[in-house]
Amino acid sequence: MLTGTSMVLNRIAPVEENPLKLEDRPVPQPGSKQILIKVSACGICHSELDEIEGRLTPRLPVVPGHEIIGRVVKSGANAGRFKLGDRVGVAWINSACGKCYFCMNGNENLCAKFKATGCDVDGGYGEYTVVLEDFAYKIPERFTDTRAAPLMCAGAIGYRALKLTGLKNGENMGLYGFGASAHIVIQMIKHRYPDSNVFVFTKNRDDLPGRLARKMGADWTGATGDTPPEKLHRVIDTTPVGMPVQEALRNLEKGGRLVINLIRKETPIPELDYTEHLWYEKEIKSVTNITRNDVEEFLSLASEIPITSKIREFRLEEANHALNLLKMGKYQGAGVLKI
Repeated sequence: MLTGTSMVLNRIAPVEENPLKLEDRPVPQPGSKQILIKVSACGICHSELDEIEGRLTPRLPVVPGHEIIGRVVKSGANAGRFKLGDRVGVAWINSACGKCYFCMNGNENLCAKFKATGCDVDGGYGEYTVVLEDFAYKIPERFTDTRAAPLMCAGAIGYRALKLTGLKNGENMGLYGFGASAHIVIQMIKHRYPDSNVFVFTKNRDDLPGRLARKMGADWTGATGDTPPEKLHRVIDTTPVGMPVQEALRNLEKGGRLVINLIRKETPIPELDYTEHLWYEKEIKSVTNITRNDVEEFLSLASEIPITSKIREFRLEEANHALNLLKMGKYQGAGVLKI
């Protein structure tokens, strides 16, 4: 029996306990409409921390990872979208029912039967994975495997968040947090909205993410709690803690919108004062999952710009170490497992 090596999560635990275990598993066989992918790279996302530590409930055991790049090595009997050898990507959305109210209205991300790659089904922290062919994407040639990997979630979900802000050229954008997603989002803003100022808030003044933000064209950087030089018309919050929500609303212009782009907050959102934080028709909107259309549109835009992903590569067996570094904020941009 052909086997492949994977990093497997068998129990919920603090990431400091290094709970992912290296295992040899049978290579999965593609079903009727599925393709088998030999994985070459998989991005490391903060959602993996949520799964491992139990803020998001994964199926156990599970192979994490939803920023997958690889090549088709086998197709199911009724799969015909891709040829053997084609390079494809897989994102957070692994499947949806295609029949419910949400799916029929372009919101498959809200489908009650939505399945997430690396959470509800095995993902890309391993040598092989399978996916329905309709939930795989051709990757533009201009991106290497490792630089393409963060595009599948950090980039695509950042694209969805940016769309949901309703940003118009010339309006001020605030970014709370400057990690894997925000460092891609700023490139989209500078490309599509050249007259908009981008104000970036990080954990501490002049920390590594703040320095990267300035290098990538931020018009101002500060720490969460600081007051920017101008009010913010739109804000995206990608931080895992609650305080930035209160701070973003404090700095938001009348009629502005805050989009919260993450699955779970590790600490509560502080109490909001209606007059200070919510009055004047301010809006809060969350991002939930992603649609295939988001991924397709973003990959086209990423190739047009082109997006440059700042990455740090790790070996597959270093996944626990990489996740610990991510939790501590010890590297800039996006981590990627090279498999």
